[in-house]
Amino acid sequence: MRVIKLELLFGVVTFCLWVYCLVEVIQTPEGSIRNLPKVVWLLLVLLFPFVGSVAWLVAGRPDHGPGRVSPYERRAPQFPEYDRPGRAAAVDPARDEEFLRQVRERAEAQRRRHEERRRARERERDGDA
Repeated sequence: MRVIKLELLFGVVTFCLWVYCLVEVIQTPEGSIRNLPKVVWLLLVLLFPFVGSVAWLVAGRPDHGPGRVSPYERRAPQFPEYDRPGRAAAVDPARDEEFLRQVRERAEAQRRRHEERRRARERERDGDA
């Protein structure tokens, strides 16, 4: 009795998977299917319900772009050169202002050091002449 229930459960799961994959193969545009032509996928799923369905899910379904977007990524970039997916977006304006202030201070300090080195090289050159 228990074996019959397991076989029945396996049959129902296989049938549901088969119907789902069959509908998905039919609805998927030809150009976005991977690895095999649409007709071959359709025949595989029709003739081999379990194996064809699993093969479709693993190797035939189209990739639907990148996975989940992190909270620091922009969702819909308008300017790809600046807002490409994966580029961090501002989250906290106060922390951003603090960061920009620190960057300006470091840039100013670097500019002063560069200017001091330039003057020192000029003094060395004038002293050697």
